[in-house]
Amino acid sequence: MLKCRTVWKKLAPLARTSSTLCRQNVRKAGLNNGRIPTHVPTAHMSSGLPGGGGDNLKYALLVGAASIGGVAYAYHTMKGDQQRYQARITELSSRSQKAAAKESVTPIQPQPPAVENTETKATTEPKPEAAPSSQEPSPPASGTEAVATSETTELPPAVGSTPASLKLPSHAPYLLLGGGTASFAAARSIRARDPGAKVLIVTDEPDLPYMRPPLSKELWFSDDPSVTETLRFKQWNGKERSIYFQPPSFYINPEELDSVENGGVAVLTGKKVVHMDVRGNKVKLDDDTEISYDKCLIATGGVPRNLQVIERAGEEVMKRTTLFRKIEDFRSLDKVSRNVKSITIIGGGFLGSELACALGRRSTESDLEVIQMFPEKGNMGKVLPEYLSNWTTEKVKKEGVKVLSEALVKSVTYKDDKLEIHLKDGRLVKTDHIVTAVGLEPNVDLAKSGGLEVDSDFGGYRVNAELQARSNIWVAGDAACFYDIRLGRRRVEHHDHAVVSGRLAGENMTGANKPYWHQSMFWSDLGPDVGYEAIGIVDSSLPTVGVFAKATAKDTPKAATEESGTGIRSESETEDTATSAVASVTPAPVVENKDDYGKGVIFYLRDKVVVGIILWNVFNRMPVARKIIKDGEEHADLNEVAKLFNIHED
Repeated sequence: MLKCRTVWKKLAPLARTSSTLCRQNVRKAGLNNGRIPTHVPTAHMSSGLPGGGGDNLKYALLVGAASIGGVAYAYHTMKGDQQRYQARITELSSRSQKAAAKESVTPIQPQPPAVENTETKATTEPKPEAAPSSQEPSPPASGTEAVATSETTELPPAVGSTPASLKLPSHAPYLLLGGGTASFAAARSIRARDPGAKVLIVTDEPDLPYMRPPLSKELWFSDDPSVTETLRFKQWNGKERSIYFQPPSFYINPEELDSVENGGVAVLTGKKVVHMDVRGNKVKLDDDTEISYDKCLIATGGVPRNLQVIERAGEEVMKRTTLFRKIEDFRSLDKVSRNVKSITIIGGGFLGSELACALGRRSTESDLEVIQMFPEKGNMGKVLPEYLSNWTTEKVKKEGVKVLSEALVKSVTYKDDKLEIHLKDGRLVKTDHIVTAVGLEPNVDLAKSGGLEVDSDFGGYRVNAELQARSNIWVAGDAACFYDIRLGRRRVEHHDHAVVSGRLAGENMTGANKPYWHQSMFWSDLGPDVGYEAIGIVDSSLPTVGVFAKATAKDTPKAATEESGTGIRSESETEDTATSAVASVTPAPVVENKDDYGKGVIFYLRDKVVVGIILWNVFNRMPVARKIIKDGEEHADLNEVAKLFNIHED
């Protein structure tokens, strides 16, 4: 169409000139005959019939020659344009091929061999291995290979000269910020409800999505000397699995997200989102790349807190301090524990107590001294009733840990190749390395640029019961301060909550509009023999009622996982729902040793209503606990309620 219009513009002046010339000659012919014709037949001008003289024939020949010339000129012009267009297309194609060839062979010289091999592998094998069973996914032979495979998809700045922004998708229908459990659960939920969905996960970690609990639990009890590389472990039930949710072959390359026909999940590793434009529906990465979205999930988790006295202590102290959170922290601490004589863990909560037991178990095989200190009177003093906290402390001591309770750190110094921890009561602790496990600070870095509200009481992004912060923005996991329709506003920092909230956010991103009602659980194991599961609000400041019984050989985390077949217990617990609990008819036996809390149930009360439950060495009963909290009823005798958990059965 464009070519025809161009030709017509060139021929139109010629046609108008010929027509004007003919009319002028006809008029001259009339004047020469002595009169002005009142009517000039059009046929005489074009056919050369008698009456016009010989000039009419000339004019007809002139018009015919002009027409033939115009057609010839048009044909020549169109043919030339077509040849130039084809030459231009060929030139552009050759340029892109030359650039691609140049990119694949350069820059080998400035890169170390490991990166060079990674580039070659990414070019020839975009999917390095077939996905194993979805029940027990496994990474490649080493954890570093899994990292390399995922990283090559987005070409970090250190590799190659081509900007990474040219390789990244400019738009993602579903954009998930954060590469943890909540993001993966959301991606799986989105794909289940929308099989053709295109999901992009952006994470600042170099690893594909993985589960964090084994980093402080099972990995430390592995007999495999290469566990820090394989990141595979044996669960308490003896089965082996990887900490990665899925192998690299499960994901698609980010640059393929736009073109893949049936959608998929892509992971962009090593990239941090630094700015969020809520009105423009786009985010900016730390390399200035912009990615727009239709719907966005914020699941950025949190960062470990540190003590201010340590932050102010100087570089030498900070170099000998671990803030435990990621895979690299596990690898670093494992290496430290094999090369130093003393490690001190500051913190008496879940993470601190788990690491203390794990390292204490290792200390029996070496000369490693393990010290745990915290301001509370006993381990997990903010969660457990005082009597049970004290019992737990004695259990931790039996694992080879030196426990210092009611210890407030005043200052930390580095002197004579030792860290000196000065306590406010005058005690002095000398150690080689410090592990700080004093809680998590929710990552709300995008709140300012995105204009999102941060809860002043609990921290985290403030969202409604559907986990929405805006009409097309959701928040899940540790960073979400959500409204629980049963227990009010809350923020939870546990694996199972990340699973539940991520799954719910994914469903709502695809139009489900469901409120948060499913109570997530959490668990902690102090080795293979003592563990507990909890649900709801468990706060030692609340009134509690505990009902205990004598434990048997099957009342351990190891026995529980052997029965359920899963090591991450939330995988089996969260899917079950108790419709009607049946109380045990077995009478409660007399516990000979009142201080031996072998197994039992602890109820947490608020206004005489059960708002939280801990199952102490009682497993696979979480659906019953969930129903009790959901019902929200007052109970006259909680001893009768405890029978619903069959704790008195052998």
